[in-house]
Amino acid sequence: MKPETVVLSSASSGLARMLLGLPLILCLVLAAFQLVARPAAAAEIDDQFRAWLQNDLWPEAKQRGISQKTFDAAFAGIKPNLKLPDLVMPGTKPTTPQKQHQAEFGSPGNYFAPLATVTAGARARATQNAKTLSAIEKRFGVPSPVLLAIWGRESGFGTVKIPYNAFEVLGTKAFMSTRKEMFRTEVLAALEIVERGQADVKSMKSSWAGALGQPQFMPSKYLQHAIDFDGNGHPDIWNSTPDTLASIANYLVHYGWVKGRDWGFEVTVPASVSCALEGPDKGKKIADWAAMGIKRVGGKPFPASEMREQGFLLMPAGRNGPAFIVTPNFYVLKEYNQSDLYALFIAHGADRIANGDKPFVGEWGKVDELYRSDIAAMQRGLEKAGYDVGSADGLPGFKTRRSIGDWQARNGRAATCFPDKGLVEAMK
Repeated sequence: MKPETVVLSSASSGLARMLLGLPLILCLVLAAFQLVARPAAAAEIDDQFRAWLQNDLWPEAKQRGISQKTFDAAFAGIKPNLKLPDLVMPGTKPTTPQKQHQAEFGSPGNYFAPLATVTAGARARATQNAKTLSAIEKRFGVPSPVLLAIWGRESGFGTVKIPYNAFEVLGTKAFMSTRKEMFRTEVLAALEIVERGQADVKSMKSSWAGALGQPQFMPSKYLQHAIDFDGNGHPDIWNSTPDTLASIANYLVHYGWVKGRDWGFEVTVPASVSCALEGPDKGKKIADWAAMGIKRVGGKPFPASEMREQGFLLMPAGRNGPAFIVTPNFYVLKEYNQSDLYALFIAHGADRIANGDKPFVGEWGKVDELYRSDIAAMQRGLEKAGYDVGSADGLPGFKTRRSIGDWQARNGRAATCFPDKGLVEAMK
């Protein structure tokens, strides 16, 4: 490769267009300037970050009882990690990213690929931790398979390496993310964990989103829900299996887990029942859903104990995948992660851990591969038409799905309740 080609390929596409046709020496000067400017810009952000720590975050941390020693130790040598997603660089405005960063919001069927690995690992650990699981289930009323499914999904039962410095992640996001206030709360909570002596700074390893330990609690959730179950005097969700499992159970109970109720049932939904009836705010007695022609797959009736209880229609891929009638316990699982697919992974995984690896009866159909920015544009179009999509964030939650179904039906289209290329074009 010629030297001038190297220069052009290492520059940004915008600079490359500028360089075409210029003398080689001028090309080299301009490219060198760009390489110098990038570190300079990063250094300027570093300086702004240190000023923000000292003048903005520290006064509030001090007011909350955080010592100077803890604060300085937490942020010693910390610089903003500009590789994290969902950042807003100083002087710029937030934009909807083209691609998803979380698997929960991708193509529905692909999300369940690792399920067999989780269920196999869970069965092995069910035997190893039988006494602990029995004691936790007796105290909290949350079935052991649910706890194992969450543990396996979140951290591979504690085997997955959690590489990030929590204060780097949370500090960066509190300083310059699209959700500054949320992460400000979390970084202050992380400081409180260290101040209380529940973990030292070196132990505060997190995911790229700032979640801690084997159950992947955000710091504020740790303070609210983590408990000591092994009797050593402090909740250790990094190293203790009993503390990890009991803390997950405690979390679910705090959000309203109903002892003795199932999470839900896979069903068939006749064409006469609109997919736009989906959602936790459109509940009916399960007997009423059954009267509309909704049936459990496999021919089993709904349990008699459930018929008078409230259930909710769930169609995470619209008409392109399995359908479910879920109970309030499903929405408790969503409190762990605000994704229908995540809650369904845990719920279905728990069933498979307990009863064997039987897949969904309904198949996940092919859906159009869309950018997150495409879906956000479609959502804005639906909002202009008067629909409540939840938020035009490019994530097709239940409000977006049922709005799609209603719009399709009103405009003479087959109601699928899921984004597609045709709908994106129609909303432009």
